Amino acid sequence: MKQVERMEDKGGVKAGRRFRELIVGAWKSRCPVSDGWEDSLERTFASAGIARDRRATSCLPGVCHLYVNTEIYLPPRIPAGTLPMMNTLTGCLTPACLGLALFLAEPRAVVHAQPAPYDVFPAAESPYYRVRYEPSRKPGELVYGVNFTLWVPPGVKTLRGVVVHQHGCGEGSCKSGLTGAYDLHWQALARKHDCALLAPAYEQPEKADCQMWCDPRNGSAAAFQKGLHDLGVKSGHPELDQVPWALWGHSGGGHWAGGMVLLFPDRVAAAWLRSGVPQLKPIADRPTIKAHALPDAALGVPILCNLGAREGVLNKNDRFSGVWPANETFFEAVRSRGGLIAVAIDPLTSHECGNQRYLAIPWLDACLAARLPRTAGGRLRAMPANDVWLAEPTGSKAVAASQFSGDPLKAGWLPSAAIAAAWMQYVKDTAVADLTPPPAPRNVHLEGSIIHWESDADLESGLAGFIIERDGRALVTLPEKPRNPFGRPVYQNLQYSDTPTQPIVPMQYTDAAAKPGETHAYAVIAINTAGLRSRPANAR
Repeated sequence: MKQVERMEDKGGVKAGRRFRELIVGAWKSRCPVSDGWEDSLERTFASAGIARDRRATSCLPGVCHLYVNTEIYLPPRIPAGTLPMMNTLTGCLTPACLGLALFLAEPRAVVHAQPAPYDVFPAAESPYYRVRYEPSRKPGELVYGVNFTLWVPPGVKTLRGVVVHQHGCGEGSCKSGLTGAYDLHWQALARKHDCALLAPAYEQPEKADCQMWCDPRNGSAAAFQKGLHDLGVKSGHPELDQVPWALWGHSGGGHWAGGMVLLFPDRVAAAWLRSGVPQLKPIADRPTIKAHALPDAALGVPILCNLGAREGVLNKNDRFSGVWPANETFFEAVRSRGGLIAVAIDPLTSHECGNQRYLAIPWLDACLAARLPRTAGGRLRAMPANDVWLAEPTGSKAVAASQFSGDPLKAGWLPSAAIAAAWMQYVKDTAVADLTPPPAPRNVHLEGSIIHWESDADLESGLAGFIIERDGRALVTLPEKPRNPFGRPVYQNLQYSDTPTQPIVPMQYTDAAAKPGETHAYAVIAINTAGLRSRPANAR
């Protein structure tokens, strides 16, 4: 009965429960005609704030038909014309056809269910906020449902920007967006610059056309902007729909992020495109991919194209071998006109995200520091040109622009010596260095034998785990069996599209060996992915 969830959102738990009772009762009794049925259902709808045409309910012997005059959502996988009337829901409340009716046509305000696998996600309680929009049947609007989750740094008074973490195509990648805003490492970047962190999750059915969301012109740009406005209201930060955007996208998300640069260059502070770029010319054998124009304003937006070496750089005939030719074409088109673009090739991966965050986050950090307006509501600043470094797209060495002997418009643009050094290490083995320890955990406290704490991630190298000390000696290292098939192990684990796994790993540990009545002193130490440790934080 996931359909009840929408009613509970609209009219409260009581209305949702009453609706559940009515449906289940009808199901079990094969919907007998009852004098009280129509009035009871009417009151349930009213308590949920749902208007219904009372005359549209009819009962036949053994079968009740309910017609709700409201716009419906017909899932993209169900062809138009499946139902004889597009503006009418016919729900036959019998065991044989109730489920079919709810699947084929679910009225937006009555029986709604987020389709699996998009119906399981972490709770959104302050400082997290969430909005969700239904799919639209209107031309030009988004045909898939979308869930936007926002994290706002606690204590921030005025937001200066928003960091957007955009997943790729397909159900697996799309559902991974449901946890993107909970990533502690990306939160560290957002926090440093008084930015929010936003993670969309487009509810694309498997094998459906990804272009229907990853091309922003197909409704996702408008949904994104509406989400910023509504989340700004929810979070108490109405400035959210006016602040600049720092965009990160993987695969189809890279296509989307790059498209947003081309459509809204005055709003984008920087864009990191992992394994996906927008097209600037039509593709003969892929007519659904529409070409973008490259406006002059987009040339001032820093862009970094990042892909795996096994995406066409080293091997030419694999599944993702077309990624490099597309990136190369996009890079050449932008850079030849003086655009601030570079390429970083991950030597260890194919289409998975790998260790890219250890270059992406420092790169975005440098771009945000240089470009965010100094005052609220101001314009983005131009990137400084006094410390630019250049590097061949598939090379391994970067040099200061003043010392570069080749054609600078064929070389990748890097904003500083520090980023150039990190780039050179990344394209060698992805082992970007970090010489500073992570911040210490905070709010460490005991509840019986359970130790609880909070912790921020290290900006440069994230959060690998914790050491729990008891009476000054190491008790356990968490996680006890660190594992990440896509890169360095991190405490929250990582999915293919660079987001934490579900459920979000809690920061707590139970000392099962502690005996009742014993008193111990506990401390927690954070460890970053470079292996550096914080100072101990003692439990209260």
